[in-house]
Amino acid sequence: MAYFVTGGTGFIGRFLIERLLRRGEQVHVLVRPSSLHKLEALRERFGVTKDELPEVVGDIGQPGLGLNDATLDALRGDIDHVFHLAAVYDLEADPVQQRRANVDGTRHVVQFCQAVGAGVLHHVSSIAAAGRYPGTFTEDMFSEATGLDHAYFKTKHEAEKVVRTEHEGAWRIYRPGIVVGDSRTGEMDKIDGPYHFFPALEQLARLPRQLPLIGLEGGRAMLVPVDFVADALDHIAHQPGLDATTFHLVDPDPPKLGEAFNIFAKAAGAPTFPVRLDARAAGVIPRPLRTVVGALPPVHRAVNTLLYGLGIPRQPLEYLLNPTRFDTTNTQAALQGTGIRVPRLETYAQRLWDYWKANLRQDVPGLLAKRDRVRGRVVMVTGASSGIGEALARTLARRGATVLLVARSRENLEMVRKEIAEEGGVAHVHPANLSDPDDVERLIGEVLADHRRVDVLVNNAGMSIRRSVALSYNRMHDYQRTMQLNYFGAVRLVLGLLPGMRERGYGHIVNVSSIGVQTNQPRFSAYVASKAALDAFTRSIGTEIVDDGVAVTTVHMPLVRTPMIAPTTIYKAFPALTPQQAADMIVSAIDDRPKRKATTLGNIGQVSYAVAPKVVDAVMNFGYHLFPDSAAARGEDDDEDPGFRPERRAVSFLFRGVHW
Repeated sequence: MAYFVTGGTGFIGRFLIERLLRRGEQVHVLVRPSSLHKLEALRERFGVTKDELPEVVGDIGQPGLGLNDATLDALRGDIDHVFHLAAVYDLEADPVQQRRANVDGTRHVVQFCQAVGAGVLHHVSSIAAAGRYPGTFTEDMFSEATGLDHAYFKTKHEAEKVVRTEHEGAWRIYRPGIVVGDSRTGEMDKIDGPYHFFPALEQLARLPRQLPLIGLEGGRAMLVPVDFVADALDHIAHQPGLDATTFHLVDPDPPKLGEAFNIFAKAAGAPTFPVRLDARAAGVIPRPLRTVVGALPPVHRAVNTLLYGLGIPRQPLEYLLNPTRFDTTNTQAALQGTGIRVPRLETYAQRLWDYWKANLRQDVPGLLAKRDRVRGRVVMVTGASSGIGEALARTLARRGATVLLVARSRENLEMVRKEIAEEGGVAHVHPANLSDPDDVERLIGEVLADHRRVDVLVNNAGMSIRRSVALSYNRMHDYQRTMQLNYFGAVRLVLGLLPGMRERGYGHIVNVSSIGVQTNQPRFSAYVASKAALDAFTRSIGTEIVDDGVAVTTVHMPLVRTPMIAPTTIYKAFPALTPQQAADMIVSAIDDRPKRKATTLGNIGQVSYAVAPKVVDAVMNFGYHLFPDSAAARGEDDDEDPGFRPERRAVSFLFRGVHW
């Protein structure tokens, strides 16, 4: 007995091949040249030789699988079972690609079976072949499928039709549900089905577990672990008298979606949903009306924005919400007495969660998932010649970004670029005066001409003025200068680079603000006002562009030991972040893409001011009198009080990171 397997290096294929090899027979695996290394990895995994697990180099996209006559002659009369698993399983894949792989690929496998006189063709289909049938779909049903408008559903249905009508030999069809990881180890190779919800569960896990939440109930979670699918395939394929039969490889008593979500929530350590609203209640609304309302642009955008924010693609969600129930009469009869059954989800959900968190978490798309958003990106950093900007540029370059260095001094930027290059990074120098509108326009044109795009813009450049309002009555230019650089310079860059980000469907704007905006810091009215204006601008445009795939983040930076604070001599004794610590804070914001990143103290200050503004004013006024204006602010050469009294030291450490 010999086997021929397509899709053998895929997820289900790997588990099936392991079981076929246990039977001591030769397993031929169809692989493309680019996947030969995957087959070699399987040989090492199973401890078998090339003779036991030989490759057949070909492609299901080619007629006859692209095999020459010599290969066909060698296989003719020698293949007892053909397992066809190769297909496009990605619901968001291009429809043309899905048709080429799922329908044409199946037709080419049928041609191969007939060319070599193969025994039984075991076609691994999907419950998607039933479409959105409103009721129970039995294993003997096929043409009754409805709701086949999606390319994945349609191509899986048509592939079955090819097997049923064009194959002249024996066949068996298997329709697995939504395949998840191994129930014993949790092993999984990609994000699919319920895994799209895991990042959201991880965020919910930050809340108290006792917090009661309200969720949706919905239909049934047609989840099935890969080890069951492989065991069932292996057993049923070798049972006599089952040709021309279809088998639903699903849980005969699947949990409701709300129940499944609660099971995974417990595994994640997140609050559960004790109250669940039945989504089927929407069925009382006439379907035409639901369709019209759902197609309205505002509704469509709102749903897409919510799903994007949760990291949940729309198409897989629709697959999970399929209303169809699946009968398993044939499958249960074939597996009777074997002990092969679908385990209850609650017995293995923790293993799935643990494996995802340890191995797949970095690959989850969406705003809530932590991933490497730096490597391969073009990142512009303003104020890159020193301090936070220099440290940030070095860090980004080490992580694989192409960094565009922006500041006034070409000489200083060249030094940073040279040091980045010596470390193996890539950086480009673009000197510019961001206070000059014409120079900003020149910079934007130059950058887009040289690099074509900017994926991430970090508005880090800025100037700070520490001077009480009593010393500012005749210094309107202080407010104009800070606004010109901190606000207008940053806004001009955003307006110049944002159109390209929206057109490409990806971008990130990171504005480095100040903890002073949260705490209403005295003596910084010019600086805080300019940063607050940028914060408001950022919040406002963020509501317009979130559904374009562009994120905006404000980083409320605490005190950092940079040249900018050097004129204030009392800061020498203040606790402050290093430039590298500040850079790490910004990189974390690029990875996570939050709306805001701030310190705990800054957040407390912001909330306190919203709740009790007069109390906060009194506290800040105490600090105002405790820490005087600097000699530079007074226009004097020497500090009147160079000492750092104990009460000042105590307050500076109590309000760590605040600019007094």
